[in-house]
Amino acid sequence: MSMSDPLADMLTRIRNGQKAKKPSVASPASKMRARILDVLKREGYIRGYEQVQSTAGKPELSIELKYYEGLGVIREVTRISKPGRRVYSSVNEIPRVRNGLGISIVSTPKGVLSDSEARELNVGGEIICTIF
Repeated sequence: MSMSDPLADMLTRIRNGQKAKKPSVASPASKMRARILDVLKREGYIRGYEQVQSTAGKPELSIELKYYEGLGVIREVTRISKPGRRVYSSVNEIPRVRNGLGISIVSTPKGVLSDSEARELNVGGEIICTIF
């Protein structure tokens, strides 16, 4: 069965795993999901991830969640651009999450970047999600 929004599925698995205090969660693998996880790792929201083979033989991403003093580092994940409604933004209009305490993940012509990296490279694009 196909999923209508695979990125939202991965973000929900991360959100639920942190609420359940799991050390890691698994998600089906794709290049886009891996690029988003690269940004989360660079920004310090997850410990890391690796691609593994599931029991069914399909590739999966094993995502190691990060905790600080018993609480999940990711407190809030919001999907902005959805399959039914894409949200694009120029570099000047990329939203700041909680006055810079959180990040927006942006898909740009130069790759998937955080909001600060996109401003630094002076590129806009599709706002995928916000994380705090």
